Amino acid sequence: MVNLAHAVSQAPRIGLLGGGFMGRVHSRAARSAGAVLDSVAASSSSRSAEVAAELGYCRPAPASELFERSLDAIHICTPNDVHATQSLQALDAGSNIICEKPLATDSTAARAVLARADEVGLLGTVPFVYRYHPMVREARARFREGQAGTLLTVDAGYLQDWLLGSGDENWRVDSARGGPSRAFADIGSHLVDLIEFIVDDRISSLVATTRTVHPRRGGTAVTTEDTVAVTVEFSGGAVGSLLVSQLAPGRKNGLTVEIAGTEASMRFEQERPEQLWFGKRADSRLLVRDPDSLSADAARLCMVPAGHPQGYQDAFNAFVADSYALFVGDQREGVPMLSDGLRALLITEAVLKSAEQRSWVEVESL
Repeated sequence: MVNLAHAVSQAPRIGLLGGGFMGRVHSRAARSAGAVLDSVAASSSSRSAEVAAELGYCRPAPASELFERSLDAIHICTPNDVHATQSLQALDAGSNIICEKPLATDSTAARAVLARADEVGLLGTVPFVYRYHPMVREARARFREGQAGTLLTVDAGYLQDWLLGSGDENWRVDSARGGPSRAFADIGSHLVDLIEFIVDDRISSLVATTRTVHPRRGGTAVTTEDTVAVTVEFSGGAVGSLLVSQLAPGRKNGLTVEIAGTEASMRFEQERPEQLWFGKRADSRLLVRDPDSLSADAARLCMVPAGHPQGYQDAFNAFVADSYALFVGDQREGVPMLSDGLRALLITEAVLKSAEQRSWVEVESL
C-alpha cells in the first residue's frame, strides 16, 4: 500500500470556492493530502467565515482576493453556471484547478477552459472519483489484459431518490444555475466516464429519451430532466443501455456497471465498492479488495488492509492526492483531466439533442 498523503514533496497551498457538501468533501481530501488550507470563499462574507472556522481554513476571503493569493490549486465547488468563469479566473491567476463537474454548462465554454489551461501551462482535473475505487481499477486492469475478451455489451445505471417528491428542491433544478441538463449532467456523467474508463472505448452514437416528472418544484419551474434512458453504440461495435434517475425510491447512490465480453463479464456496484463480480460461462467469482491479490494500480489505491472497508471519501482523497502530484510534475495513472470533463459534456449534449429530435445522434469528438 502507498501512502498517497505523502505523494507530494511540498505541501500545496489551496483555496476553496464554495462551502457546501462538496466543499467539505474536497477539504477533507485536501487535508488528507497534506495541503495547507489557505483561504475559502463561500456565498457571503459571513458564510465564508463560518466555513473557514468549520473546515479549518486559515482565512475567509472574497473570491477576488482568493484569486490574488498565488495559490498552487483552487478547488471550484460552486453552482454549475459559474464553473467555467471561475476556472478561467483561477488559471489566469496562476493556479491549477480542481473543478467539480460539469466543467461548464456547455461544451464551447469547456473548450475555452481547456484552451486557457494549455495557453498558460497549467493543469486541471475533474472529480470523476469513482475511478478511484480499487475494484474499478481491478476491472479496468483485467479488461485491458484481455480477461473479458472483446467487449459485447454494457448494462449500467445510476439511480438516486433525493429528488423523488415535487417538494424536493435544490439549486440544481433551476436551469439558470444548473444548466440545460440535470440528471444526466449530474450523475449520468459519472456513469459514462466510469464505463469508458473501464472498457477503454468510446461511445460513438446514442439514442435517448428523457422525462421531467415534476414540472414545478416549490416556486421553481423545472425544464431539466428527472430520468433518462439511453441506448449507446461504441466505436468498437459493442452496444449498451444506460438508465439514470433521481426519482428511484430507496436508491441512494446506486451506480452500477456491468460489462460483458466474449470471455467474461464483470459487475461493479458503487454501494458495494469492496467487491467485483467476475463471471465466466463455467465459473463465477466474487472478488474482494485485497492488495495482495490485485493488480498494481488497484493495490496502489488500497489505503487500509483487506477487511477494513474503504468508501467514497477514500476514493476522493486518492483523487485529490493524485491531482496535487500531477500539478508538480509527477506521473499518475488514470487521473480525470479537463478533457474528461469536456468529454462528459459532449455526451450530455448528444443525449439532449437525441431526446429533442427523437433520433440517433453521433457524439462529437474532442
